[in-house]
Amino acid sequence: MINIEQFDHVGIRITDRERSVKYYESLGFKIEVEVDFDAVIVMKNASGVEINLVVNGVDLNQGKNILMDVPEKHTGFTHVALRVESIIETLKKLEENNIAISQGPVTFGRDGHVSVFLRDPDRNTLELRGRIEAESEIPGLIFYDPND
Repeated sequence: MINIEQFDHVGIRITDRERSVKYYESLGFKIEVEVDFDAVIVMKNASGVEINLVVNGVDLNQGKNILMDVPEKHTGFTHVALRVESIIETLKKLEENNIAISQGPVTFGRDGHVSVFLRDPDRNTLELRGRIEAESEIPGLIFYDPND
């Protein structure tokens, strides 16, 4: 058995460097290194969470995410979920930075978490997930409906 210790990073293919860097900076990531031998930008946040922006994407789907926005269900990674310290503070920061929520806030029932889903400029899906703090203070909180 392979002993996987932790999640290391996620690679996110993008089409526009400046637009995507600005978006991920508004989520708290900063450029750590731009690889000079490949089209990769390594970004980390203050907690050390790492994302790699892969700057070689081409939009062949008229702005649609092939895994999320078409009726056919293709295989692949549909989203990355990032744990946040406070869902209430996260909602405030998203609003302050004019970052649209594509779904949520939603709860999945008894697991004690709330999630909001975002789309980056290339329609890649991010889930920001935190523990339920004060349910009455989470505006628009609903139970997750897989048909939405």
